Amino acid sequence: MAISVTLGEFLSRQQAQYALIPHPHTSSSMETAELAHVPGQQLAKAVILKEEGRYLMVVVPSIEHVDLAVLREQFGHGVDLATEDELAQLFPDCALGAIPPAGPAWGMETYLDECLLDEPEVFFEAGDHEELVRIDGGQFAQLLSGAQRGHYGHTL
Repeated sequence: MAISVTLGEFLSRQQAQYALIPHPHTSSSMETAELAHVPGQQLAKAVILKEEGRYLMVVVPSIEHVDLAVLREQFGHGVDLATEDELAQLFPDCALGAIPPAGPAWGMETYLDECLLDEPEVFFEAGDHEELVRIDGGQFAQLLSGAQRGHYGHTL
């Protein structure tokens, strides 16, 4: 699998300048950062939540965990992680665990951890477990300009 079709079309519509960086197959964002020689604070990951029948994407650096307690306070007590079956239906052109942190590409309400806005470059999975997208930090912020901004995680 290469770059997700949905992601590729979104990046094209946004006229984004990016590079694809191959890396060995990995099963976690921390492992991806290590094997791709990318700083963990520059590797963005997507966490998909569900709340009362709707889905939300939270984007945090790979060195952080999403704090469900904080999110439940913010969104309501019904917030929980989406299941693997739900993820497969929402992102059919992506491998499980390699969902790109580009909620607008899928029409998904997105919440962006502000610490990613300070990075000169941002990396993220292209939709598989073997390629990263490398993009200028300012352009990444522009791609997610409609996202709610705040602090949604805590460092591992």
